[in-house]
Amino acid sequence: MLSLSVKVAIAGVLIFVVLKWIRSGTKSLPEGAREPPGPSGKPLVGNLLDIPPFHSWLRFKEWSDQYGTLFKLSIGGAPHVVVSTEKVANDLMRERGTLYSDREQLPMAAQLLSDNLRPLFLPYDTLWRKGRKLIHHLTTASAATSYQPIQLEESTRFLRDLIQDPASYERYLERYAAGLIMRLAFGQTIYTGNEPSVRRILAVVHTVERVASPGAYLVDLFPSLMYLPTFLAPFKQEGHALHAEELSLFRQLQADVQSRLEKNDPIAVDTFTAKSLVNSGEYDMTPDQLAYVVGTLFEAGAGTTAAAMMSFLLAMTLHPDKFEMLQAELDNVVGADRMPTFEDIPSLPYVRACVKETLRWRPVTAGGVPHKSTRDDVYDGFFIAKGTNVHGNQWAIHREAALYPNPEHFTPERWLEPAYPTYKEPLTTYPNLQNYSAFGFGRRICPGQNIAERSLNILTARIAWGCEIGKKNGVNPPLYDYTSGFNVQPKPFDFVLNARKGRGEMVEREYQQIWGNKAGVGEKGQFEHHEFATQ
Repeated sequence: MLSLSVKVAIAGVLIFVVLKWIRSGTKSLPEGAREPPGPSGKPLVGNLLDIPPFHSWLRFKEWSDQYGTLFKLSIGGAPHVVVSTEKVANDLMRERGTLYSDREQLPMAAQLLSDNLRPLFLPYDTLWRKGRKLIHHLTTASAATSYQPIQLEESTRFLRDLIQDPASYERYLERYAAGLIMRLAFGQTIYTGNEPSVRRILAVVHTVERVASPGAYLVDLFPSLMYLPTFLAPFKQEGHALHAEELSLFRQLQADVQSRLEKNDPIAVDTFTAKSLVNSGEYDMTPDQLAYVVGTLFEAGAGTTAAAMMSFLLAMTLHPDKFEMLQAELDNVVGADRMPTFEDIPSLPYVRACVKETLRWRPVTAGGVPHKSTRDDVYDGFFIAKGTNVHGNQWAIHREAALYPNPEHFTPERWLEPAYPTYKEPLTTYPNLQNYSAFGFGRRICPGQNIAERSLNILTARIAWGCEIGKKNGVNPPLYDYTSGFNVQPKPFDFVLNARKGRGEMVEREYQQIWGNKAGVGEKGQFEHHEFATQ
């Protein structure tokens, strides 16, 4: 039998939900303003039951086709607005950034998992600004350029291993992304990708993606459930345990760098962690707050870069004509006697176009990360109440037919030919990923975009330069068979990959020069020119 305190807590939760629902429908509108259109909901739960448990952006796209580029939902009494064009998203979240840069404090993701430390989920407050200042210092364009030698080393290893064992493409892409950030953030070189620290931090990344997924936890829809005592709230027990694990890991990684700094380790000096610790007084942040800033940079770079490159491989398998055009550009600019480098990128507009088109065609964070309004606003005659969650639905934004004709088709040429609305020149600079909507909007745009852009460009160039890709048995892999979660990637699919004639041996020599003398590399094999299937 429930105790009196438990009954009171449950009753309080129910009353809170009912009052919230009542208040959500009683706010008066400014003169001349109107509520945005949207699907009608049900009492108390609103549109909650109308939203699928995964890939909600597909339903949002359907609703945008029906109700327009800005429409409203109610989820458990909380107002949500979904925007479906780049112009509206930028008008709100960039041009009116002081109003639309906040975050809803989801109990599970922001409070229980992150203990109000993770910058991605922080409100638009002083702590977020301090962390953003540090992140900007670590990821400016000039800083990102200094990281290119490491990206070249890691991409060489990736290409070598991909050619030897293409069936493990997911593992090698994940190792590239994690290996790069582990070196930049903590000065640790990884070799297998199975090192304990790597597996632990990747588990943290996947946990964040899972926990922050829309509708993953009932408490995020009905925050009043936080009033339940812990023994009646398994989500609290889970959240506390997950937080303890990630905090322990971040502290351990930070302490390792600190110890190496005290021993004058030259590798540790240039890491993100070292720079944050040495300049901690400038940023006025605690060690835990600093550790979460660096950890967020790992989260921003590890999963997203790998996921985008998996979508690139899918696109090239489905569109061999585009891959042939990539190869032709690389053969013309780079030739057969050396691997592409960052110096080549300005002369490779088709490479950059394929990167940008991949992110448009299959955005990693397809539903976007919602911003929260900090005061009442009116946009284009529509009233947006204070506390509204504003979703930039990237899936719909990147399918706006007026901006992206034939949006379902993978068309790199849309970035390169004057006939398309997205064309910009000069082609030595454009297309690029600066301020691209795939990275978010306004003051909450992804902080690692400068590093990510360089990784995506060099990986794409080197794959096309060194490999042949084709369909296995002539069969198309599924167009959209993607994982569920906060960030998404294609589920494993079959394709055929081999080294282009003579280039596998060149990659092997380059690999041996870089990695052959490094400890822990493991067994080294030689290339053979033959076909590798992905299963």
